[in-house]
Amino acid sequence: MKTYLFFLLSFFGPFYLAAQMDSILHDTYQRSFLVHLPPNYSPNEETALLIAMHGGFGSASNLQNQSQLSAKADTENFIVVYPEGVKGGVLDIRTWNAGECCGFASNFNVDDVGFINALLDTLIQRYSIDTERIYAAGMSNGGFMAYRLACELSERIAAIASVGSSMSLPECTPSRAVPLIHFHSYLDENIPYAGGVGTAGASNHFNISQDSIQSIWSALNACPSEKEVVVDNEEYTFIRYDDCACGSKIDHYTTQDGGHSWPGGVATPVGDPTSKFINANDLMWTFFQQYTLTCDNTSSLNPTAKNTTDFILSPNPSTGIFVCESSILSQPYQLSVFDSQGKMVLEVEDTPILDLSAQLPGLYYLRIKSEGQHLIRKMLKMD
Repeated sequence: MKTYLFFLLSFFGPFYLAAQMDSILHDTYQRSFLVHLPPNYSPNEETALLIAMHGGFGSASNLQNQSQLSAKADTENFIVVYPEGVKGGVLDIRTWNAGECCGFASNFNVDDVGFINALLDTLIQRYSIDTERIYAAGMSNGGFMAYRLACELSERIAAIASVGSSMSLPECTPSRAVPLIHFHSYLDENIPYAGGVGTAGASNHFNISQDSIQSIWSALNACPSEKEVVVDNEEYTFIRYDDCACGSKIDHYTTQDGGHSWPGGVATPVGDPTSKFINANDLMWTFFQQYTLTCDNTSSLNPTAKNTTDFILSPNPSTGIFVCESSILSQPYQLSVFDSQGKMVLEVEDTPILDLSAQLPGLYYLRIKSEGQHLIRKMLKMD
C-alpha cells in the first residue's frame, strides 16, 4: 500500500500537492472548496483568480479533472478555486442556487452568492490576489451560477465564462457591463441550444435559448450593434457582440461535435464526448486577459441599477395586457419584449402598456431602457 501510494504521489505529485481542500462556515452550511496554486505563485506578487464551479452531480475534484483548468493555471500562472455546492435533495447531490435552477440549492434558497462573496474575502486574506482580475466560470449548473454572479456580484467579478448552461434569473441588473464568453454544443441534450426542457440527464427545468441569452446580455452591456457571425463552418459557430459598454465583448462558441461537456477537456465516464474543434480553456483565458474590473470608459449602465426594485409589471401572468409601473418611467423610456428564442416581438416608447394578445402563450422577456438604466423582467403570457 505504501509503495502504491508513493507511486501515486510521484506520478500525480505536482497536480495534487499544489491543491488544497478547505472549508468555511456560511449561512449554517460548512462550505468546501479546493484551491490550486500554480508552481510560480509568489505571496509577493498579486495573481489573478478564477472561480470554477462544477455542475449538478459534480464536485470540486470532478470539475478540476474534467476541465483541466489547473493545468492551464500552471501554464498561465493564475490561481483556481473550485467551490462546491450544497448537498441535498432525494439524490443528495451538490447543486447551485442560480435562481430558478437547480435542485436542492434553488428549492431551499441557499445563499450561494453570499458564499462566493465570503469565499473571496477569505481567499484575499490568505493569498496575494489581484482583485482587479477575478473571473468566474462554470459548467452546466455552475455556468448558470456564473451568470448569476455576473448579475449580482459584478462589482467583484471582472468577466465570466459559461459552459453548457442557460440562465434562470427572474431579473438581472449588474452594476457594470460584464464581458462574457459562452461555450455550447448543438448536440447538447441537457441544455438544448434552442431552449426548452432537456431530454437527457436529470434536467427537468425550462431553459431559455442561447439566442435569448445573447439578446439579454447585449442589452445589459449596451452593445451598440447586432451580433457578428465571425465563424460558421462544419466545426463550430462563433458569434460576437463587439464595442459594448466599457469596451466589453460577448463571445459565443457553439460546436457541431461534443455535447453536454467541457470543450477540449476530459470526458466523464457517463458523460458526453468533448469537442475536439475548440479548446474552452485556451479561448477563455485569452478572453479574460483582455479585462480587469476597472472600466476606464463611462458605462451606459447606472451603477445603482441593481438596487432598482420599484418596477412592477402587472398582471403577470396575463392573458395579453401587461402594465408597467415605476418611477423610472417618468423619464423617456423604451420597452422591448423578446420571446424565448431571443426574437423581438414588441417595442414601444413612453407608454406603460404592453399588448401581447396576438402572441402565443409562453415565456417572454421585457427589456426596460431609461436614462442609462437597463432592466430585464420575465413575462408569462397565458391562454
